[in-house]
Amino acid sequence: MTMSLPQPVFDANASGGSGLGRLPEWDLRDLYAAEDAPEVTRDLDWLDVACAEFAADYEGKLAGLDAAAMLACVTRYEQIDVIAGRLMSFAGLRYYQNTMDSGRAKFMADVQDRITNATTPLVFFSLEFNRLDETHLAGLLAADAGLARYKPVFDRMRAMRPHQLSDELERFLHDESVVGASAWNKLFDETMAGLTFTVAGEDEDLNLESTLNLLTDTDRAKREAAARALAAVFDKNIKLFARVHNTLAKEKEIHDRWRKMPSPQHGRHLSNHVEPEVVEALRNAVVAAYPKLSHRYYRLKAKWMGLDTLQVWDRNAPLPTEAPRSVGWDEARETVMQAYAGFDPRMAEIAQPFFDKGWIDAGVKPGKAPGAFAHPTVTTVHPYVMLNYLGKPRDVMTLAHELGHGVHQVLAAGQGELLSSTPLTLAETASVFGEMLTFRKLLDAAKTPAERKTLLAGKVEDMINTVVRQIAFYDFECKLHAARAEGELTPDDINALWMSVQAQSLGDAFDFMDGYETFWAYIPHFVHSPFYVYAYAFGDGLVNALYAAYASGLEGFEDKYFDMLKAGGSKHHKELLAPFGLDLSDPAFWDKGLEMIAGFIDELEAMEG
Repeated sequence: MTMSLPQPVFDANASGGSGLGRLPEWDLRDLYAAEDAPEVTRDLDWLDVACAEFAADYEGKLAGLDAAAMLACVTRYEQIDVIAGRLMSFAGLRYYQNTMDSGRAKFMADVQDRITNATTPLVFFSLEFNRLDETHLAGLLAADAGLARYKPVFDRMRAMRPHQLSDELERFLHDESVVGASAWNKLFDETMAGLTFTVAGEDEDLNLESTLNLLTDTDRAKREAAARALAAVFDKNIKLFARVHNTLAKEKEIHDRWRKMPSPQHGRHLSNHVEPEVVEALRNAVVAAYPKLSHRYYRLKAKWMGLDTLQVWDRNAPLPTEAPRSVGWDEARETVMQAYAGFDPRMAEIAQPFFDKGWIDAGVKPGKAPGAFAHPTVTTVHPYVMLNYLGKPRDVMTLAHELGHGVHQVLAAGQGELLSSTPLTLAETASVFGEMLTFRKLLDAAKTPAERKTLLAGKVEDMINTVVRQIAFYDFECKLHAARAEGELTPDDINALWMSVQAQSLGDAFDFMDGYETFWAYIPHFVHSPFYVYAYAFGDGLVNALYAAYASGLEGFEDKYFDMLKAGGSKHHKELLAPFGLDLSDPAFWDKGLEMIAGFIDELEAMEG
């Protein structure tokens, strides 16, 4: 069990500009009124006392507790988790609103230090709990239904038993964490947020988000200028990014070696509560499908664009037939809410407060973290969604995606702090399903073949980005960590690993410009959450199978779906998916999801005829 920390699993009214309307901004007062609010001091002080008292009451005594006393112990631990999570959520969300504000950065660092120091006495808990005899624990769970509720949490904790270090070493690692990975994460975030890009033809220097956004511009010259500006700045900073990756991969290798992890990926699989062979089956199915998915689609796209080969700046280009349009905030909101309500009115009801109560921060602002995320904060408050909304049609899908996370987090909150968190493999289910509902609504409303083609092509590109691109990212990480185990990697070494997976996954339709080899540098997941990326492909494949069950009229689908989201992390994926007749351990399962993408490409090819 660990304290909650906000992570972009990279997530006054701001004006959107360009006719987007007034974009919502976070109201963080549901967490704390301000950084100097007396409640912040009160909760930090409470945490110091509560953690010390918890250790005094329970350290060295867990084996002697009866079921009722063990339940009281777990409940006290959960309350500490809520307060620590609330503090870190407030500090983290304020920081992500403006990572260039040194006051916000200091406040987050100070809160993190206080929490790390306060919670150090708790390190004994999971270590001592994992030493409990299996038969004894089974007896406790049998004796108290309230305690038995937490069995999934205990199972996840005890999965770490073979990899546990001595109590003293675990305490050391806990204390040292603030100058380890989290410090390198902060350096990466602050460096990225501070980068500016001089793009030919633009009046002023742009930040990362705005420069990446130009890669979807209708003007090919603008796209090329953006790609070259990205390459120039990444190259200038490549030594720093290589240092970040070298250090984090080495730190992970040291920790994994001491913990006797069989592979760099194993810790992620354990925390996801998913079997390595299930992930391997997903990875192999996607790689085998590259030729019929990405390779085939990009050849089709080159033909539409009148090009012999595509350049990297054409990968996310709009189609020549696509009329450029900007989607205002009100239209985006209406589109997503109607799609949600069309599936089940309950879903729209849960989503409504995000728009009305300051739970979304949508505008692009200087210093704001790039990307988008939904952060659950703690189960006693509510989630917050971060977007960088620029009015692109894809931004509507991002809203549908993050709002799906938000709905999932609201529903799962009923499980309480320790059971609400969904393993990453299922954490993308509601978000991708929300996107699919929105896409199907738009597709059904298409008035012309050209409009249908644009929508289908956009969805195929999103699915390729979610499935093919993320599995290529996963392969890149696997290669990076394996190579780092053999020694220090130069920037050229890392560049070569990146290009090997890019060429394999994108196919022969692409010619890769000089400089593209450094584009690994800006992907935050490699830094924040090693091996997280397969969760996106996992979520897409799973949702394609779920949507097929929904479309085929599976009886009671909506209720089953809500029950699955409400379960949070309280059930294993086998149990969660059984009501839908789905089994992830079946190797053929992933092929079904990939067939849906191939089917869309079939339809696009048929339109050519």
